[in-house]
Amino acid sequence: MAHFILKSRALLPCLTMQPSVVFEVAKSLPSLWRQRRLQQQRWSSHSPLGATSDPPRKKITLGSIRSLYKKGEPITVMTAHDFPSAHVADAAGMDVILVGDSLAMVALGMNDTSEVTVEDMLLHCRSVARATRSAFTVGDLPMGSYEISPEQALGTAIQFIKNGRVQGIKLEGGKEMAPTISKITKAGIPVLAHIGLTPQRQNALGGFKVQGKTSKGALSVLEDALAVQEAGCFGMVLEAVPAEVASIITQKLSVPTIGIGAGNGCSGQVLVQVDMSGYFPPGRFIPKFVKQYGNVWAESFRAIESYREEVKTRQYPAKEHTYPIPKEELEAFVRDVKKL
Repeated sequence: MAHFILKSRALLPCLTMQPSVVFEVAKSLPSLWRQRRLQQQRWSSHSPLGATSDPPRKKITLGSIRSLYKKGEPITVMTAHDFPSAHVADAAGMDVILVGDSLAMVALGMNDTSEVTVEDMLLHCRSVARATRSAFTVGDLPMGSYEISPEQALGTAIQFIKNGRVQGIKLEGGKEMAPTISKITKAGIPVLAHIGLTPQRQNALGGFKVQGKTSKGALSVLEDALAVQEAGCFGMVLEAVPAEVASIITQKLSVPTIGIGAGNGCSGQVLVQVDMSGYFPPGRFIPKFVKQYGNVWAESFRAIESYREEVKTRQYPAKEHTYPIPKEELEAFVRDVKKL
């Protein structure tokens, strides 16, 4: 390190210093470099992570989720499909961020979740993982990537952990998926189950219909819940089930339920971020269980419309949005141009 300092043009005065002084300078270099980096100006777009003065949250783990469940504190889950949506969900304090296969519709413009592929999901999982610092991340296994056999499912789950960089996976299905869940969890991969209305099976269910509306139907959902719990899932999404039924099922379990259209008797709740934030044009259908907490579409529309108007009228960019050049350099440039 002392040799490096003596050779550095920036620190030539060190040549006359005593070794102990040189050592003290060397110790201070990292902090000096950090200060200089903080003072530097950037002339291009910054990382979307930006800088924050808020202290980072403690990382959410399976242990954290179990602790919330035991205390009876609702678990907050939100979907995200890319870096910005994950960044805001994490910053807002979500416990779990789910890269749901609903991104097929809300991010890729597909008709339903059956179209999305493993490659699509892995790309979005990686994007979400880069933005998430505290929340526990879960990736949704798409249709066709896990139903053939437990071995196929484990192979896909490993891809999600290794290549998607998420911390757990979600898959749809009840008792028939218990052997698959067991296979994956025994390999050390956390599984979030999904029972009740399972959108990937909408054709077999006759569409997006509420499940458990009869005593027999409710018992079937409970049987699914007990089976996936026994198989080792750390929790389960309970979708489109009457609130009273969901509450009774939740009380019968020893792992958390995450409700979506299943009432507030569940251990936590999940919503699709695009739905709850209002990032869609007026008139779009949204499910009954969705509460719209914002109107991102309207604000984005207003901003983009204002930008268009200012560009058309040459109000933007104004002087404060441009980079300066010394007057003498500009004059020299003008003279040089005239010579061409």
